[in-house]
Amino acid sequence: MTTPTDAILARRRLTNRLIAAKEAARLKPFFVPGVNLIVGDGALITGVEAVIAAFAAQFADPDFSAFVRTPEAVELDAAGARAAERGTWVAVSRSQGEHIAGWYLAAWTKVRGQWLIESETFVTLQG
Repeated sequence: MTTPTDAILARRRLTNRLIAAKEAARLKPFFVPGVNLIVGDGALITGVEAVIAAFAAQFADPDFSAFVRTPEAVELDAAGARAAERGTWVAVSRSQGEHIAGWYLAAWTKVRGQWLIESETFVTLQG
């Protein structure tokens, strides 16, 4: 049987692959409708449509290659309905390689048996 931690880590791997493939629309099912995303410079993006539009804008940049999130830990609440994932992230460009990086925290919630991201916070520490 798949554990909640394994399920969350599998979904993170899949989002990394979809980002590398520049498939913004396919990221939508990974987020709750009212998702909040704080990007590396502190700006807030609210709502799944705005988050998907932000990904699409990044993907339109010919120098963009990928955002890679590398989880370091996943902690679940006692009820098994929410989880916190933390780790490191990098933004990769075709011309410069890894040039922006830092830490992230993602809050996951279980909705109808599926783990969805309700918020993510990215902190830029280099770049």
